[in-house]
Amino acid sequence: MKVVILAGGLGTRISEESVYKPKPMIEIGNMPILWHIMKEYSYYGFHDFVICAGYKQHMIKEWFADYFLHTSDITFDFTRGQNEMIVHNHHTEPWKVTVVDTGLNTMTGGRIKRIRPYIGNETFMMTYGDGVCDVDIAKLVAFHRENGKIATLTAVQQEQQKGVLDIAEDNSVRSFREKKASDGALINAGYMVLEPQIFDYLDGDACVFEQKPLQKLAEEGQLMSYIHKGFWQCMDTAREKQTLEKMLATGNAPWKKWED
Repeated sequence: MKVVILAGGLGTRISEESVYKPKPMIEIGNMPILWHIMKEYSYYGFHDFVICAGYKQHMIKEWFADYFLHTSDITFDFTRGQNEMIVHNHHTEPWKVTVVDTGLNTMTGGRIKRIRPYIGNETFMMTYGDGVCDVDIAKLVAFHRENGKIATLTAVQQEQQKGVLDIAEDNSVRSFREKKASDGALINAGYMVLEPQIFDYLDGDACVFEQKPLQKLAEEGQLMSYIHKGFWQCMDTAREKQTLEKMLATGNAPWKKWED
């Protein structure tokens, strides 16, 4: 099953770093948050990624182009007129990574629509390239399959400006709207599982996935929530980045289930 990661936004709320690089390439513990997210999925056996790039998309492509060198010891031998590169103790992830330029100003729904040729007629997963979570992805996928709906999202309770969900007793999502300051409700944390019918709910580049498409799915009874009571944290601001950095540095990073 492919994993789609939205990684094309401008990241204006963390402009201290996003002015230099795409937000998903901002580092936590010397590795981009995008890498941390991919490691989460890879831990559960999902290794095929489609990255929806946009802003400074060339930097994402170049990082993956050099990833083998980044994770290996290298000898460059220029003696006797040679130009040889010898790789020692190399370690690479078992990943297949497709980086797609989905446009500079394309909205989230438009980005997903653009990568349809790389998905085909298959169930796929999707999340945002700026948040980490310790959700059990295997259980999330099983929950989605058991319920047989077009879309399942992971719901967490956070006091932040995210999409608010009205959830029924059977975990179906009855309505979807943007969060108000007075709300203290479950929100959309990403980590979704989607059927290929989702593309029928998306139109052009101006389509915001979290608005009309999710609202329509909710109205039709085709949107489920997988309620996660564990850890989730987005990285919208420098303060949130510092929080994640501290958690990783102190060995208290719930999303890090893999061994170094």
